[in-house]
Amino acid sequence: MVTASNTVKRQTNETLRSDMWRACDILRRDNNVGGIMQYTEHIAWLLFLKFLDEEEKERLAQASLGGEPYSAVLQGDLAWDSWASPQALKETSADDLIRYVRGRLLPSLASLNGSPLARTIAGIFSDESLGDQSAVRNVPVCASGYNLKDVLEIINSIRFASDGDIFTITQFYEDLLERMGNENRSAGEFHTPRPVIRFMVDVIDPQIGEEIYDPACGSAGFLAEAFEHMVANHPNQTIEDRKFLQEHAFHGQEKKGLSTLLGTMNMVLHGVAAPNILRANTLEENVKGSVARRFDVILTNPPFGGTEGRHIQQNFTTEANATELLFMQHIIKKLKKTPNARCAMVVPEGTLFRGGAFATVKKDLLEQFHLFAVVSLPPGTFAPYSDVKTALLFFKRPDDILRKNPTAREETWYYELPLPAELKKFSKGSRIRDEHFAEASALFSEWRAYLDGDRDRPFDSADSLRKRWQAFFDGEVTKSGGKNESQTTLEQQNLDLKVDAADSRPAEPYTAWVETLHDLNQRGFDLSARNPNQDERVKLPHPAEITASLIEHTREFQSVLLNLHQILTNGHSDDE
Repeated sequence: MVTASNTVKRQTNETLRSDMWRACDILRRDNNVGGIMQYTEHIAWLLFLKFLDEEEKERLAQASLGGEPYSAVLQGDLAWDSWASPQALKETSADDLIRYVRGRLLPSLASLNGSPLARTIAGIFSDESLGDQSAVRNVPVCASGYNLKDVLEIINSIRFASDGDIFTITQFYEDLLERMGNENRSAGEFHTPRPVIRFMVDVIDPQIGEEIYDPACGSAGFLAEAFEHMVANHPNQTIEDRKFLQEHAFHGQEKKGLSTLLGTMNMVLHGVAAPNILRANTLEENVKGSVARRFDVILTNPPFGGTEGRHIQQNFTTEANATELLFMQHIIKKLKKTPNARCAMVVPEGTLFRGGAFATVKKDLLEQFHLFAVVSLPPGTFAPYSDVKTALLFFKRPDDILRKNPTAREETWYYELPLPAELKKFSKGSRIRDEHFAEASALFSEWRAYLDGDRDRPFDSADSLRKRWQAFFDGEVTKSGGKNESQTTLEQQNLDLKVDAADSRPAEPYTAWVETLHDLNQRGFDLSARNPNQDERVKLPHPAEITASLIEHTREFQSVLLNLHQILTNGHSDDE
């Protein structure tokens, strides 16, 4: 099977791309799977089984060459060729095909056990919420066997030996996930904007040999991009490198079967044949004490805005019902205690400024890790999925920074990503793109060099900038007021100093500054991006920023009210 590790330039097979969208049109017309969530999942599980079949055939061929036994996970009538090959489709009626899929195939997939691959398949197709791991979840299946046959014929046309075909299917799949998000607001959990992911991965710079983890992996966008990054930066891979990338590098967890399926399929399409994506509720792991496994790198956009019950909150040192805060504690515990263990994560802006339990966890983060960068994203970055304003946190164990540049241990680089001049906010029609991160990437390169001890600090502290701006504005006022004949020589000298300050306006960029650990502590661990380059006396926030902040404060109030309600009704029914 051709993987993304090939360095030959890949071309899109436009015929195949057109056929795959035609398959979506066929499913969209079906009575059972007409919605985009349904036909996306239907395409995904069919592609998954086809890719699995091809991979199993490859493993069987390699085992035969080596004279070793190999037992396929899907055998007999469960094997693709027995029910979905062109010959099988000719010999099976449309009604019999639907009966087989519903009555035999899906129940058998849900009840698989034994090997890790078998358990992964079972996790995708079973409904563990019913308390029976062999129970089939509500997997979408065509109402019409004729429609299913037409789609299977298209999938059978994919040439798995063709790098162009694999690349085409990968691009189609990513476009399909994006379309799903566009047409269904609730689908935002499956899709983080790719420019955001790429920037986070580039900053973290995962290396071959490191284990990457996403505790809320959705469609595995972070893991797939990390794989592409590692392959692109290490073109001359050894056999051991390739084996590590295929089997050990990537780990993810997802609560829902659909997400597990989409994520697994995404990794397979990118060339990772055996991703370690598990269906599990990440927050059910007790992280109060030691944890079973830790990772070198964590890349994630955990869900926010949700709440968890007491039985989940008890798994954490700082109990809270806010999902994002519980995920942050999980991440802190799951990073290895090695010098280069690091994380990039998306957080809602409320996480930055909220106190109470949030401040407690942020204090823990700042003590255990070096928060080396905070990037404030503009309104609409996650449109149309969410209007909540967000930020990116980057942190790592402090060992390296204490060795290379101890002073920087007490400093955090802040960057406020600006909106293009023509936009008031990003939106469905005007999305955030890679070029919007160009300045951030360039400035972070300077900051990285400073962290490595290779240069002086490239950006002023927030406190210094505020003083310089104040001197500049005072000087501007003095210049506009002119000279007063009654002023003493000393007063005139002071005015002259202010005039000189007015001529020394702080230099660009006005999007980056440095906060000290001392100042963050003094602010009660408020990590908000307070840009010192803005004249707060005359410049008001954009209305979209105000509404985003109101949304966040409303969520905070609802969380407090819910906690109060739980306390007041503890042990009592509503009608007592």
